[in-house]
Amino acid sequence: MDRITATKTARLADECHKQFKLDNQVRDAIASTNREMFVPIGFKHNAYKLDALPMGSAQWISSPLTVAKMTQYLEPKGADRVLEIGCGSGYQAAVLSHIFRGVFTIERIEPLMLEAKKRFRELKIQNIHTRTDDGQNGWVQYAPYDRILFSATAKEIPAKLFEQLSDGGVLVAPMQKGSKQFIMRFTKNGSSIKSEELEECDFVPVLDGVQK
Repeated sequence: MDRITATKTARLADECHKQFKLDNQVRDAIASTNREMFVPIGFKHNAYKLDALPMGSAQWISSPLTVAKMTQYLEPKGADRVLEIGCGSGYQAAVLSHIFRGVFTIERIEPLMLEAKKRFRELKIQNIHTRTDDGQNGWVQYAPYDRILFSATAKEIPAKLFEQLSDGGVLVAPMQKGSKQFIMRFTKNGSSIKSEELEECDFVPVLDGVQK
């Protein structure tokens, strides 16, 4: 990252921290991720604002503040492997790659996944594993995961995803409740799942199947 970009990303991390107190680990991850790489060309001038931005396939790249919050809500300290449902632009996965040893990310829209993979290659990120699939199936081959993150709103969490979560693991997901959405955090202890509501939010919905 060149010095100008490093200054911009550091400032972005500070802005996020002002709005929502971040752990150093999360703040550093935001500061270390070149957001401009994940923003459509026409929106480069908005890359460092705390706004969500439109991208291809009728999807959105989450606001950096939302990405910072979701990362913090995962309680990543001491966790090794994370599964992300909904790769989108790849920005959230890139942030996670600075914190977790292994990031496994699934995207159902193939063109988005191909673009995200290209960005990871250009940024020389080696620890992100990608898959084009319906994320609601999870990725059983590499389970269990210490953390699971939904980057799209779910109506319910499939049981198979809780099966792929390690004991003591945390799953964070935006959930539809009536006409509103809330970020929920689930903690797995043996066969019981504890849930807590964190805040109201607005994400695109999880959809079924794969889109070529």
